[in-house]
Amino acid sequence: MKSKKIAQIGMLVALAMVFSYLESLVPISLGVPGIKLGLSNVVTVFALYQFGAPLALGISMVRIVLCGLTFGSFSTMLYSLAGGLLSFLVMVILKKTGKFSIYGVSAAGGVFHNIGQLIVAAWMLQSSMLAYYMPFLMVAGIVSGAAIGMLGGMVWKRMAQQIDE
Repeated sequence: MKSKKIAQIGMLVALAMVFSYLESLVPISLGVPGIKLGLSNVVTVFALYQFGAPLALGISMVRIVLCGLTFGSFSTMLYSLAGGLLSFLVMVILKKTGKFSIYGVSAAGGVFHNIGQLIVAAWMLQSSMLAYYMPFLMVAGIVSGAAIGMLGGMVWKRMAQQIDE
């Protein structure tokens, strides 16, 4: 791997960490605990479209682990890993079909990120009652995922030419 690409990947991990940290400083309460925009996923969406699935997955996983160790706890890292892996898998599958735009791929990623976290929460709490939380998480995932897709798409269109140079 070229030094330039390694540096770009390192900068993307750092940028995703900064976005995660900034988002943790601005608590947004919509009456439903745990809902957030997921700014660091702009980097994941960008990397998925710019570098492909393997590098994007690496960037996402490194960011989740480093942010969990730096700003969070083991449980926050577990939630993030579950949500991140499930959403990434869904985004890769939808992108490969060629039938979804970057916005649709990202919106699905937002929904499945929440589903992954809900599955872990239900497992940890040994309660199926959390299923009642699903409609709120679906709406939040679609809205936040679409917003992240819009931002990621704008960044990808503007940066793709500069990175390839």
